[in-house]
Amino acid sequence: MVLRRDLKKQQTRDALVDAALRLAAERGLDHVTVEEISAEAGVSGRTFFNYFATKDDALLDERPGDVARMRRSLTELLPKMPVLPAIHRSLLIFIAAMEADRERWVLRMRAIEKTPSLLPRLINTGAQAELETARLIADHLGVDAAGYPALVVGVTGAAFRVALIRWATAPDGALSLGALVDEAFTSLAQGLRDPGRP
Repeated sequence: MVLRRDLKKQQTRDALVDAALRLAAERGLDHVTVEEISAEAGVSGRTFFNYFATKDDALLDERPGDVARMRRSLTELLPKMPVLPAIHRSLLIFIAAMEADRERWVLRMRAIEKTPSLLPRLINTGAQAELETARLIADHLGVDAAGYPALVVGVTGAAFRVALIRWATAPDGALSLGALVDEAFTSLAQGLRDPGRP
């Protein structure tokens, strides 16, 4: 009985997220109401607030558990390999989940593009995540987090974002996110040499 109730809650949450994404991808989240999202999901406005405090929360649907799993993976990998490949490997958790849910991610990126008001939150969330990851690496290396750890986390974050944009904008899912991330990290490992040069 509990399992069925949990499944029903997850289905309702997913329906609200999907509705927010579809509507925001069309119009931008600033031009969508909670009532419209709720109606699209087939629930009441009151039900919406049982799951999300704001429209932004529904659109971004941030799950701290995913980030925590990535950090646990990175913590386990750092003693076994250099930092750059450890970060690359730790991202596999995200990559597999994103490739399995490509349509939702593409909608989310379109919705974010049409909703500039989300940028401060996204920047703040990204900066906080990078800072915490840099501290984790700094603790492992025994160095100041503001130096090499901050640099490697910032650069790998940029590489991942470039791969993500290429993947999301490729027609009909023609490109693999995993392959694009591999390509980006290979370029980083080679010192960002110009393509085609030895």
